[in-house]
Amino acid sequence: MNPKIEQLINNIEKVILGKRDVIIKIICAMLAEGHVLIEDVPGVGKTLLAETLAKSVSGSFRRIQFTPDLMPSDVIGYTAIDMNTGKSEYKEGAAMCNFLLADEINRTSPKVQSALLEAMEEKQISVDGVTHALPVPFMTLATQNPIETYGTYHLPEAQLDRFLMRVSMGYPDRASELAMLDVMPQTAEVSAVMTLDELMVLRGAAKNVTVSEQIKAYILAVVGATRNDPQLVKLGASPRASIALYKAAQAMALINARSFVTPDDVKSTAVSVLSHRLILASGQQQFGSAEQLVEKILNDIPVPV
Repeated sequence: MNPKIEQLINNIEKVILGKRDVIIKIICAMLAEGHVLIEDVPGVGKTLLAETLAKSVSGSFRRIQFTPDLMPSDVIGYTAIDMNTGKSEYKEGAAMCNFLLADEINRTSPKVQSALLEAMEEKQISVDGVTHALPVPFMTLATQNPIETYGTYHLPEAQLDRFLMRVSMGYPDRASELAMLDVMPQTAEVSAVMTLDELMVLRGAAKNVTVSEQIKAYILAVVGATRNDPQLVKLGASPRASIALYKAAQAMALINARSFVTPDDVKSTAVSVLSHRLILASGQQQFGSAEQLVEKILNDIPVPV
């Protein structure tokens, strides 16, 4: 494993116990310049993970609680008139940071949800016709509770497609939960082990990871398989998904200290990258979830040698 990235993982594990695989995937998304949707029940450490990641790389962090009465200006900011000069002045919203935690993103209106679209895709926001660049790097970590649906708004497919990955924290194992009683992660001190400049260097290195023509064909075969059977899949993965899987595989190869992508890099990221982009056909009984369908596709498609 890349020594600098392993140091980052170990630092986060000081407070996020027993979730190494989840930490690696979120770091993978960060290196691939993507955003992450963390979908899980309350109390499993979603907020703590996002804050710890920001602290570990010396990034600015802001958390905004998405509620039904939230306004787009709370997210992207607004323009106000300075009473002393009479000139308009931009007032920052929560998105003006390196790491934005959009907590319970499905509890606010579609109008507020859409305010994040430009920020996530273009790394900029527009207020009253004026464009403001977001800090570099910028990453959104959104959370939602998949169980409780009362008072929630469905995330549109266009916005789901902007998330590079969807991950689930899951409950910790008994040993990790027992350790939490002694460590008390919420009060543990975490120091920075990486600067933002070092993070940008790693991002550049991820872009330079070699992807062979055979691996490119394998990525397209996996993504294409999600579109081939209308009896199983109502909506398959988009071309943006192919690009996302390509970038995620490059980042995973870098994490594993390699300068080239292997089929294992694709397979280890495919479920998190593709499953939230699929809509299974109604009435199909063969697969209980999109994750299971992606896993079957990975098992069926021959791995390039």
